[in-house]
Amino acid sequence: MHRIFVFILILLSITANLFAQKSAPPTSGNKLLSEDVNAEFPKWLRLGAEYRARVEGFTGSGFKPNNEDAYLLSRVRINMFLLPTSWLKFGFQGQDAHVFWKHQNPSVPPYQDSMDLRQAYVEFGDMEKNRIGVRSGRQELAFGDERLIGNSNWTNTARSFDALRGSVRHGGFRADLFAARVVKLQDGEFDFSTPGNNLYGIYGGIEKLVPKATVEPYFLWRRQSALKTESAVPGISNFGTVGVRWVGKLPANFDYATEMDRQSGSLGADTISAWAGHWVVGKTLPNAHFKPRVSVEYNYASGDHNSKDGTRGTFDQLYSTAHDKYGLADQVGWKNIRNARAGVDLKLAKKWGLTGRYDAWWLADPHDALYSASSTVVARNTAGTAGSFVGQELDSVLAYTFSKYLQVSGGYGHIFPGTFLNNTTPGESYNFPYASTTLVF
Repeated sequence: MHRIFVFILILLSITANLFAQKSAPPTSGNKLLSEDVNAEFPKWLRLGAEYRARVEGFTGSGFKPNNEDAYLLSRVRINMFLLPTSWLKFGFQGQDAHVFWKHQNPSVPPYQDSMDLRQAYVEFGDMEKNRIGVRSGRQELAFGDERLIGNSNWTNTARSFDALRGSVRHGGFRADLFAARVVKLQDGEFDFSTPGNNLYGIYGGIEKLVPKATVEPYFLWRRQSALKTESAVPGISNFGTVGVRWVGKLPANFDYATEMDRQSGSLGADTISAWAGHWVVGKTLPNAHFKPRVSVEYNYASGDHNSKDGTRGTFDQLYSTAHDKYGLADQVGWKNIRNARAGVDLKLAKKWGLTGRYDAWWLADPHDALYSASSTVVARNTAGTAGSFVGQELDSVLAYTFSKYLQVSGGYGHIFPGTFLNNTTPGESYNFPYASTTLVF
């Protein structure tokens, strides 16, 4: 782990240099791209860029001793927009993502994907401002707080879709309809989406149904080929997710959010039947020192009781942005889990923010696996005799916003293994520190 502290010092040095440049009196040599170059271009051409560097590492991978790594993640994005008319836009984004000094050879996504085309679309109307908009091509999809569909921007390579999306809005109502295929990332090759792996959906938003709240009903349909049933017979998966997200504010500076989902369908001869829920209540103390917001939260996602009975009960978190939804270390996802969470957010100063989180987890069904934020299996005991208590995690993140162009943050998460992990793995504690800086041009 000593390597990560060296990397953090390097990153802090780079950030300090960037801050010094940003704080210097404006000259033709240090103006930002968006302020300088775009001013020289015609209004129908807009350019932009972003650079993010993050040092991160871990100990106790797989909850095993002497299993650690530390590395540097580097990501460059270059954006170009062509705006020939007020109702027509062409958007392009190139991305170059690399990892350095990681114990992985060759480096692969989500850590590395050399220069590739991440977005390329044509948009008619305006998806965010006009009553009607249509976007076709490679693009991001992100809805709600991205528990089911998101861009996974925390990962170095992130996520995009080849999609057709239409948006209709009127008054306090909005509806998005889309048909999409996720882009499969391959380092050193042009990225394509996979035929037969399709996602369809309609996502709504109603702002005036409940005072000071937004209700978002939706229906999603996922199709996947080349899968196998519980009896190992090849099959095609088809299932729907019907759900609703409801977020709002209450008197006395309380806020709340809930999201509930039901999944049903089939994979070959197997039946799919699963559900999940998210509930959180928070309160802000605006007159207290540091203006704290405290919150309590509970998350649930069903698991599979019997892997041979032809009924699949594990909830599918689809294409979520799962980072820090159930713990900063991302060792737990929204699958076969019961998660109790508490947190506090502090405004230390105008540009300083500090968060703290506590998580505790239990398996929804001890016969099913523990799944990570990326949906991979962490540990499993099909006999159901390893217990259900997974463990606990303590997290803290400190962030500083120099300006809208430069932000830095750092965090640390520690997992205390519980009964289940102690019985299915060596039970080593997991540590995850990181430091990140983002520069937007």
